[in-house]
Amino acid sequence: MGAIASFLSLVLWLFVIVVLVRVAFSWLSPTATNPVSRFAFLITEPVLAPVRRWLPPVSGMDLSPLVVTLACYFVIHALGLVE
Repeated sequence: MGAIASFLSLVLWLFVIVVLVRVAFSWLSPTATNPVSRFAFLITEPVLAPVRRWLPPVSGMDLSPLVVTLACYFVIHALGLVE
């Protein structure tokens, strides 16, 4: 059980990093022209899109990456308690 929890924690940490890369690229270049930006978009959009539909923009800011990152942190912490 500990190995599975460690693996899931690692996958979630990698996902959080990809979300942060996507956020950084959205500030620098909103269109996905860079291959890294396109990869980050393809990986994160299936998770961010439902959150974005549920949580509308606040003052023009998309808060879905923040919500997804916080949810990942909570799950990572919970998996750490399982190990």
